[in-house]
Amino acid sequence: MELNWFDIGVFVAFVGVVVGFSMFKSRREKTSEDYFLASRGLKWWLIGFSIVAANISTEQFVGMAGQGAGNVGLAVSGYQLLGVVTIVFVAFFFLPRFLRAGIYTMPEYLEYRYNSTARGIMAFYMMVIYVAVTITAVLYSGGLTLHTIFEMDLVKAVWLIGIIAALYTTWGGLKAVAWADLFQGSALILGGLTTMVLGFIAVGGVGSFFEGSGDRLHMVLAADHPEIPWTALVIGLWIPNLFYCGLNQFIVQRTLAAKTLREGQLGIIFAAGLWLLVPFAIVFPGIMAVQLYGDQLTTADQAYPMLIRNLIPAGLRGFMFAAICGAVMSSLASMLNSASTIFTIDLYKRHLNKDASQMTLVMIGRVMTIIFVVVGCLIAPNLGDPRFRGVFHYIQEFQGYISPGIVAAFVFGFIFKRAPASAGVTALLLTVPVYGFLHWRVSEIAFLNRMAITFGIVLLAMGIITAVKPLGEPKRMPVREDFDLRPSPAVVWLGAAVIAGVITFYIVFW
Repeated sequence: MELNWFDIGVFVAFVGVVVGFSMFKSRREKTSEDYFLASRGLKWWLIGFSIVAANISTEQFVGMAGQGAGNVGLAVSGYQLLGVVTIVFVAFFFLPRFLRAGIYTMPEYLEYRYNSTARGIMAFYMMVIYVAVTITAVLYSGGLTLHTIFEMDLVKAVWLIGIIAALYTTWGGLKAVAWADLFQGSALILGGLTTMVLGFIAVGGVGSFFEGSGDRLHMVLAADHPEIPWTALVIGLWIPNLFYCGLNQFIVQRTLAAKTLREGQLGIIFAAGLWLLVPFAIVFPGIMAVQLYGDQLTTADQAYPMLIRNLIPAGLRGFMFAAICGAVMSSLASMLNSASTIFTIDLYKRHLNKDASQMTLVMIGRVMTIIFVVVGCLIAPNLGDPRFRGVFHYIQEFQGYISPGIVAAFVFGFIFKRAPASAGVTALLLTVPVYGFLHWRVSEIAFLNRMAITFGIVLLAMGIITAVKPLGEPKRMPVREDFDLRPSPAVVWLGAAVIAGVITFYIVFW
């Protein structure tokens, strides 16, 4: 797929506006709160677009569309649709606790609830996952997309994406990321819906699409399905969703930067509403690619890139190129910023330099952003190895080592006020060997079911420890003064409306 001069001009103009505007809006970041939490002043609409842009990347465009084209079909939308329900839950039950405590990071909350050991363990886990899994996977999937569509060298494509994202992230921190996401989130949604419309036209209309898709349009799969059995929807999928939507720094960080609780909750619900578009903008096109080019696909992950390469007309290619690059840059920038936040606040300031000045913290954040993107760019091209079974599976499988224990530590700590520090630390330490053993011995079981089993074992261990040696008095959490925890009625009704949209989708595509 070639780009003409007009397409190249559109792409350069888009990237120039995104980078330039985001750097301009973040030009006065001086303190760690400015750099890592955008001065705690983000508005709801900016939070919403930023969450969407951070979440939807080429790991979705490549990975989710690929699973849609493969043996999972529309059921892969369950990650996003049940994520809608989860993130609304997070808005009303998790976010008030986090904002009232005034935390910078998720590991920081564990220190207040348990101890510094729990904070350190989670910070270490998150650093490993960000650098070795999520940052690397986003770089690879973005590079693969550019390689497939535009026949760009994979290594060069990875470095191009990494350098552009690192440029404005290093400069302006979270505020730069959030303003860039406003443009990139809009572009990727519009680009995805445009591809869907062109796909419907190519397959002969909506009726032809539904007739030719067969079993791929079922949201609920058999209990013995190797990827997403219905049992995983009932039990296992909630664990990665709670981790991803409520405890994952790169999603939650923009809500921690909300000016008020109402702004944060509205931002989350706005993002949840936009997430309802994902099955249409990403998974439907992946299924269309099988109908149109099934004999040309060597791997399922080529489904969406193949569709774009063959359907997008001259004149729109520059915009799609910009939307694809924007999708990966927004997620990458969010991950880089969150990884540097955790390293700076939870590791550097907590253990290496407790008296670090604000200027030093900002400098360390910038240096680590550069280091992380370089490491990610070096590792990313290796993810094409077939043993990883696709980029989406790679992310979910390896996050499964830590997510059950982290979710258990937070949720158990929320509910049981007298759970001791040893219970939280045990949860974090136990999750890796338990999931690792299940991955080794019963790898034929869907990884979501392995997560559920690990989660149950960890909760049992926490329950025993709490019953044997409970805290004498519940731990006191820090409280920001004059912080209103009451959600407005409008926010509650909007959240209910979004959840109703998810239920409707499941009824239609049961």
